[in-house]
This record gives sequence, C-alpha cells and structure tokens, in this order.
Amino acid sequence: MISRRGLLTGGALLTLAACGQQRRPAASTGPSRWTFTDDRGRKIDLPVRPSRVVAQAGAAATLWDFGVRPIGIFGPHRLKDGGKDPEAGDVDVTKVETIGNVWDEFNVEKYAAINPELLVAGMYLRQELWYVPQKSRDTIEQVAPTIGIQQQGKSGDQLISRYEQLAVALGGHADEAARARFRAAEADLVKAVADKPRKVLFCAASPESFWVCDPRGFPDQKYLLAKGLDIVVPDKTDEGGYYQSLSWESIDRYAADAIFADARRQSMRLQEIARKPTWGKLPAVRAGHVYPWRAEMRFSHQGYTALLEELTANLRKT
Repeated sequence: MISRRGLLTGGALLTLAACGQQRRPAASTGPSRWTFTDDRGRKIDLPVRPSRVVAQAGAAATLWDFGVRPIGIFGPHRLKDGGKDPEAGDVDVTKVETIGNVWDEFNVEKYAAINPELLVAGMYLRQELWYVPQKSRDTIEQVAPTIGIQQQGKSGDQLISRYEQLAVALGGHADEAARARFRAAEADLVKAVADKPRKVLFCAASPESFWVCDPRGFPDQKYLLAKGLDIVVPDKTDEGGYYQSLSWESIDRYAADAIFADARRQSMRLQEIARKPTWGKLPAVRAGHVYPWRAEMRFSHQGYTALLEELTANLRKT
C-alpha cells in the first residue's frame, strides 16, 4: 500500500510503475543476476545490472568520475543564474533529467516516468538517503530499488573506495591517471603539514549562529586529521554530532591560524559574515587566512585531488 506521505495518488504511481516494470527484463536465475549490499544492510537483487540510475547530486558526480552516467539527478546541481552548481562536479547537467534541485524537492512523477532501475544517495544520518524527502520516501522506494552509502563516521579515502566498488559493480572503472594525481596531491599535503604546524578551524554560519565543525563527523576532515592536519575539535557538539553552535559574541572560543568556511550556496556568504562585528577580531581573519571549505566535494580521485590541491595551496599561505 502506498504511504500517505507519497506525492502521487496510488493509481497514478501504480500506472507509472507498471509501465516501467513492463520495460524491464524478465527475472532470471542464472549467473547474470546483479546484486549489491548497501550500507543499510539491504541486498539489491536484480535480473541484470541496472543501467538507468538516478542519483543525488554528490553521488551522481562521484559515479560520473568513475564512468557511470546517471540518467537523472536530484539535489543541488543548478544555480539560480542557470549555471552548474559545483556539487554536480563534471556531470553534464544538460543531459540528465532534473528530479529536484533544492532541499525537500523531489518530483516523484517525473522520477517514475523516466523508468529508473536504481536510485543512489549518500547518508549523513543512518537510514536516511540524502535529499530524499521523508514525506515521499515510501512512494520513491516503490518505484525502484535504492542504495544508500553511509558517509557519517567515514573518512574521505574510505568513501572513495566504497563508491569505486559501487561504480565498478555498475560497469564503471577508476581512472588510473586520476588515482596517481590524487596520490601526488595527498603526498604534497602531508609535506605541507609536516613543514609548518598550523591549527585550522572548519565552520559554517547563519545570521543567528556560528557553527564549529567536529572534524570527526565529516569525511573530508576525518581524512585530513589522519594525514596530520591539526583541526580544532569542539569540546562538545549539538545533537547529531556534527557541529557546536556558538553565538556570534563567543566565536573566539577556539584559537586557529586559519579558518575554512562553508562555501556551499546555502551557507552564509563571507561578505555577509564580514558584517558581524566579532568576525574581524579573530586573528585568522585579521591575517587574511580565511579560505573556502568545499563541504560536499565528491568522493572520487578527481574530486579529492581538487580539494587537496586547493587546501594545500591555502595552507602554504598561512
């Protein structure tokens, strides 16, 4: 039975789902069956390897780097001016269907109409697919199987390996030249960290609050910690374990030589932050050591090479 939280009437969805099922290959018990167990412990078992994949923007960009071409995308991928959101990476957004572009937006009718065979999304909370609205989750689950990749508590390099595993299962492959560039960028970061000790702070902001990241909760920062970067760890965090919320009057709670601020479009812009009277009192701000934090860089060798090269260059300015 279709959940009341679904966005479509039961009849409309069943009609669309039935059309999709008619176009899918008949079940087979032979060795060609495709299986994959996701990070919720769900085993996906399909007659053949799925080729019609829809993915959340970050997952779509990651799969794209591994040679898998999703047919649909949801989550941030188009800017208001029509340009491509950086979260979409190298995805050609003119060649994929837009299922949703902002939080809580997911066009279930369009999703069902394109006959997806699989949906892929990361998970920052267990059992919750990133950018899949809770109100329509049950309906979406009826259209096609879903795969969730757990990102909380994992380091960036672990997630590169996990997404590579999924991509290979879907017919993709790693770019060995990209892997080599990633290793070189990684070695350069380690050298920069060893050459000069620095304390850095990762943060996000809103007009009401300043959030200090707990690096143990973010894949990129957990990875950077393991490579020797000295990152501020807040003495406590809010519910969920990602941030400690501070008032703007107490943002000097932690000392840092450099600040990396959330560069996503939903976060407060640096020019807006600069209007806060206490911001300009921070030593890192006075020294000009404020840099962008690419909070949702894709988990591929290409994505992390770009992250590491920019971060290392900024560290060397500090």
